[in-house]
Amino acid sequence: MTIAIIYSRSTLGIKAPQITVETHISKGIPGFSIVGLPETAVKESRDRVRSAIINSHFEFPSKKITVNLAPADLPKHGSRFDLPIALSILAASEQIIVEDLDHYEFAGELALTGNLRPIHAALPFAMACKEAGRKLILPMENAAEANLLTDMEVYPAQTIGEVCSHLVGYELIKPQEKSTIIPIETDEITKDFIDVRGQRQAKRALEVAAAGGHSILFFGPPGTGKSMLASRLPGILPDMSDNEALEAAAVSSISNQGFKLKQWCQRPFRSPHHTASSAALVGGGSPPKPGEISLAHNGILFLDELPEFSRNVLEAMREPLETGVVMISRAARQAEFPAKFQLIAAMNPCPCGYLGDSDGRCNCTSEQVQRYRSRISGPLLDRIDMHLEVVRISEELLTGLVEEKTESSAEIKTRVESSRTIQLCRQKTINANLQGAQLEKLCQIGREDKEYLQAVIKKLKLSARAFHRILRVARTIADLSGLENIERNHLMEAVNFRKLDRG
Repeated sequence: MTIAIIYSRSTLGIKAPQITVETHISKGIPGFSIVGLPETAVKESRDRVRSAIINSHFEFPSKKITVNLAPADLPKHGSRFDLPIALSILAASEQIIVEDLDHYEFAGELALTGNLRPIHAALPFAMACKEAGRKLILPMENAAEANLLTDMEVYPAQTIGEVCSHLVGYELIKPQEKSTIIPIETDEITKDFIDVRGQRQAKRALEVAAAGGHSILFFGPPGTGKSMLASRLPGILPDMSDNEALEAAAVSSISNQGFKLKQWCQRPFRSPHHTASSAALVGGGSPPKPGEISLAHNGILFLDELPEFSRNVLEAMREPLETGVVMISRAARQAEFPAKFQLIAAMNPCPCGYLGDSDGRCNCTSEQVQRYRSRISGPLLDRIDMHLEVVRISEELLTGLVEEKTESSAEIKTRVESSRTIQLCRQKTINANLQGAQLEKLCQIGREDKEYLQAVIKKLKLSARAFHRILRVARTIADLSGLENIERNHLMEAVNFRKLDRG
């Protein structure tokens, strides 16, 4: 055999398109060339592959070697092609004779000694490999991540020699065993609502937001507990399904920090600093990497001090808030990342932060307040389901002179899960995603309630988008009450959750 074909995969956003590694060995001046739009790291694999083959006690052919990475119009980057290139050379030179090479896919970076080093984005690779119906051989360090998939044959290897021994049937590699992953308890999960004094309406708003997947904006003076409340939202969210966990893990896997097994089945809680750039929040780079809104997929994106973010950064979130998808376009390629996140934001009511506070400390003029609030555009504010003022609690309640009965996160989570179950059984999605005819069907109201909303729309000058968001929130409130139909008190509570529409 003078030609060999081996399968691997590249990365394109969250996808892993198939790459066919074709190697041809022919007579002529000895040389080693790689074609098929390889980037620098792929071109450098020539030296790694040569040394790894020699140091693994194989012979590197002294002939003309041509490696083609197909399709040729897809850029290839990273060191993941080292192992498939080396195996294709050994197969083409007949140093290993394998009948079922097309049943496998390979990935791994090679050390000069022939050892395998881990790669990035192992989970999307494994997901695509499973869909293609092939077995996967990859470095030992990536095996546990790839094996998160059910009914998937993953073979972990430490050296290229082990891979060759397995392929020829001399010494088989044991498939990676399923291991029980015990997620660590992050600070957001261990924080409990039982620690929050007062703020009954804010806690109610978070319960509604958690039940229906709605976005929420807290505003109020410093020290009233806006960040404290937001940090406790993960503790009342329903547990992740297997599909949600896989999607979130796949996004983390292709990011610069990679996926950590202890994060499995934990809803992401991302809290970027207000100095973050548009590329950091939305995604970018070359090759494109996911930003904070994609890393918060199926979880929470918390933006503290919302007006301090750059206007361009905030405006870049408008489309993902509606579509749940981010498309990063570059001259050479496009990459699509999922971004179904729950936005929780916090801000002060004015530049000094004390507008409306009971102690009357605010000295901001109306022009200063207007300029400060205008940093958040109307279209973005319109896309946030609930705006709620968080007021300062009384000294008696703060110091404990007045006792208050509070609920734990576990008690609230029980109601949230019941509401989610109702929604998923009824419409296969959460209320925040209701659109079109489905929204109209599930949010039907009587004539008197329509007249009430008509008056609200006219008085507050609400847009059609704001009207539909009120209906979705009211639908969630009705589900929390266990009622089939939306009632007037549900609509009134939903309208009351849009404080900033009142100016």
